[in-house]
Amino acid sequence: MKNFSQALIISVDMGYGHQRTAFPLRHLGEIINANDYLGIPSRDGKIWKETKIFYEFISNFKKTPLVGNSLFSFFNRFQRIEEFYPKRDLSKPNIALKIIYSLFKKGWGKDLIEKLKAKKSVIQAQQTQQKSKINLPIISAFFLPALMAEFFNYPGDIYCVICDVDISRPCAALNPRQSKIKYFVPTERTAERLKSYGVKNENIFLTGYPLPKENIGSSRMEILKEDLKERILNLAPQKKFFKKYQSLLKNELGDLPNKSNRNLTLCFSIGGAGAQKEMAIKVLESLKKEIEEKKLKLILSIGIKKETEKFFKKKIEILFKETPENLEIIYQEKIEDYFKDFNKALRKTDILITKPSELSFYSALGLPVLILPPIGYHEEFNKDWLIKNGFGIEIENLKYIKEWLFDFLNYGFLAEAAFRGYLEGEKLGIFKIETILKKIE
Repeated sequence: MKNFSQALIISVDMGYGHQRTAFPLRHLGEIINANDYLGIPSRDGKIWKETKIFYEFISNFKKTPLVGNSLFSFFNRFQRIEEFYPKRDLSKPNIALKIIYSLFKKGWGKDLIEKLKAKKSVIQAQQTQQKSKINLPIISAFFLPALMAEFFNYPGDIYCVICDVDISRPCAALNPRQSKIKYFVPTERTAERLKSYGVKNENIFLTGYPLPKENIGSSRMEILKEDLKERILNLAPQKKFFKKYQSLLKNELGDLPNKSNRNLTLCFSIGGAGAQKEMAIKVLESLKKEIEEKKLKLILSIGIKKETEKFFKKKIEILFKETPENLEIIYQEKIEDYFKDFNKALRKTDILITKPSELSFYSALGLPVLILPPIGYHEEFNKDWLIKNGFGIEIENLKYIKEWLFDFLNYGFLAEAAFRGYLEGEKLGIFKIETILKKIE
C-alpha cells in the first residue's frame, strides 16, 4: 500500500457500474474489489460469484420472451424500490436485507474487513513516522462492503457512494438510526429516500456523482467547457439553438469556434453483462453508409470481455471488408485501461447511447443521452430522472436511427439536452467528496 493513501476505496467486480464509480477516486488510495481480492476465502468468493453470474445471466436472458421476463421479474423483487409517495417511514428491514445480515452472521465479509483493518494499521504507522496522520476512512462504491465494514467493526469512518437516483432498502443498515455509515448521494431524491429508510440527516452528503477529473479539469471546469463548445456546434446544425440561447451560451462558455473540427460522433456503451450487443449492431447497420462516407463517427465501447470483442469483430467483418476509419472500438483487457480510454473518448463524443446506469450522471458533462431500455428498478428511476430533467431522450426504434437521429439534431433536441445537462447537472461531485474527506483528517 502506498504511503500517501487518504482512504481505502472498495468496489465490486459486478458489471462496470461500481468500478466506474470508484475509478475517479483512485488518487485517494488503492481500489480493492470486495469480491475478487488476493486471499478471499472460497466461501466468500462463491457467494459473490453466484450473485454475479445470476445477475448477468438474467440481464441477458431477459431478452428471451416469456421465460426471460418472468425470471427477471422474480429476481427484480429482491431489489424492489417502494413508491416514493406517500412519504412514510420505510426503515423496517425487508427480507433481502435480513438475508444479507444472516450471511454476515455466518462470516461473509469478515475476512475482507479484517484485512482492511490490518492495512489501516500499517498505513497509519507509516504516516506516524512521517509526522502525518490521516483518518483512513473506507469509501465503498457498493452498499454491501459498507454494511460489512460496520457489522465487523471497522475502526474508522465508513462512506458509501450511491450511483443511482433511487435505491432499495438494503442500501441502509439493519438499524439505520444507530448506523455510522455516511452516504455521498447524487441527487436530492436519493437523499430523501435514505431519510425515509431512517438514515440520519448528518450522515447524508449531497455531493453529486463523482465524475472523472480528466473530463472536468479543475473546479473551474476548463476541460468540460472546451469540450462542450465543440460538441454544441455538432449538435445544432440548423443554428436555431444558438439564436435561442445566445446570451446564456456566451455567459457560460465564452466565444464558440466558427465550426467544429470533427464529425458528429456517437458513443454506444455496452454494459458489463453485454445485454446491448444486438442493439449496437442495429445502430451499426442503420448508420453503415454514413460511417463509410465519413458523415459521422461511431464509437463502440465494448468493455473488457474477450467474447464481446470477438462478437463485434465478426459482425464488423460481415458488414465491412475492413474496419472503417470512422468506426472506433474501445476494448481493453484491464478495467482501469478501459475506463481511461472511455473517458478520453467521451471528450470527443457528441451523443452518448447507453442504458440508464451510472452513466446517466455523465449527462452533467454536457452529453445528451439516448436512453436504451433499462434493466431493473434502479435503472427505471434513472431513466425517469433523465427524461424529467431533459438530459436524455428515450430511444426510438434503433433500426431507423438513421432517420430520427438527424431529425432530433435539426429540431435542436439534442443540443438542448446537452446544455441543460451541463447547466443543471451536478458536475463537481469529486471535488465535494475531497472537501468532506479533508474535514475528517
